Amino acid sequence: MRLVKLLANLGYGSRKEMQQAIRNGWVTDREGNRLKADTKTAHEDILFDDEPLDPAQGVVILLNKPLGYTCSTKDQGRLVYDLLPDRYRMRKPALSTIGRLDKETSGALLFTDDGTFLHKVISPKSEVPKVYDVTLDRPLTGDEAALFASGEMMLESEVKPLKPAELEVLGENKARLTLHEGRYHQVRRMFAATGNHVTDLSRTRVGRLGVDGLDEGGWKILSEEDKVLIFSA
Repeated sequence: MRLVKLLANLGYGSRKEMQQAIRNGWVTDREGNRLKADTKTAHEDILFDDEPLDPAQGVVILLNKPLGYTCSTKDQGRLVYDLLPDRYRMRKPALSTIGRLDKETSGALLFTDDGTFLHKVISPKSEVPKVYDVTLDRPLTGDEAALFASGEMMLESEVKPLKPAELEVLGENKARLTLHEGRYHQVRRMFAATGNHVTDLSRTRVGRLGVDGLDEGGWKILSEEDKVLIFSA
């Protein structure tokens, strides 16, 4: 891929702007040599304004989503994309969230521009476990774990029972819930079906990949080893 197109696709600017950036000498190799528009250089050896290029197509990003941010670009207000560098919103192919967390849910949120990887994560066949820490309005009754694990629980307006889910009691009104599917507002609806109300909800892990070490609003590009953790039980 030509250097101008590569830089534009990574969101650094328009093709015209990238042509000017190359002429200005802002694009170099690791030895500081200025690159020309037709120079063939390995992606990992290209610097833009003395910084390594963002990863090429196939990037996967983990964000520790704060409360108050939404995942849809059609919504008003604060968007999860606002927490990433501006150029990430201009990438081609575009970055998409892998599933969603609603405005009142925090924690582990994945982005990618790799459609195949996205569908692998969300596919029901993959059964990628997603772990949530839950705070409830009222104490647990003690019946929830058996109900959630039964594989027979039905949610209102649904025609198919939920897959078995594991509940770990953390306190009188606190629990950790592991799901193996992703239905609309599933955690909140499950507890609502038991007569309780979720007051605080955070997704702590996707597979074995967690947000440990990431500050709220912090993000990182996943390594190949990190990606493997997503599909590990």
